[in-house]
Amino acid sequence: MTRTTNPYSLSAGVPSVEVFRRLRTDAGLSDKAPEAVTLALPNTWHGVVLHHEGEPIGMGRIIGDGGTAFQIVDVCVHPAHQGRGLGRRIMAALTAELERRAPATAYVSLIADGPARLLYEGFGFADTAAHGSIGMYRVMTRDAVPPLGQDS
Repeated sequence: MTRTTNPYSLSAGVPSVEVFRRLRTDAGLSDKAPEAVTLALPNTWHGVVLHHEGEPIGMGRIIGDGGTAFQIVDVCVHPAHQGRGLGRRIMAALTAELERRAPATAYVSLIADGPARLLYEGFGFADTAAHGSIGMYRVMTRDAVPPLGQDS
């Protein structure tokens, strides 16, 4: 019997600033200013990094106040590795940590882009509009984001 090893591994933590930015842009998400990422990553309540043969190819984070409000952010998988259940694996790790540590009355939110909503619905997330709420956002646009590799 041939035994195949899984080339994917998931570990708790956050990537470096450079890897974070690369993972986001590779997956088609917007880039973030290096200064902003430097401030953000240490404030992660829980994060995971997905590796393929040691190379980071995906991630997800939970941010929040640790008690009443949490948000799942930065869930992404490199396009070359999509369609293999890896986003589901990231979400399973994040939701397991919430179920383990978050208080029972905590509110957990996320923004679902396109077909990702189907993934999130599988973990119990529902459209806020169906509950009389709407999701809203504002992006701060004071400074332009320098191109990847040209940190200011």
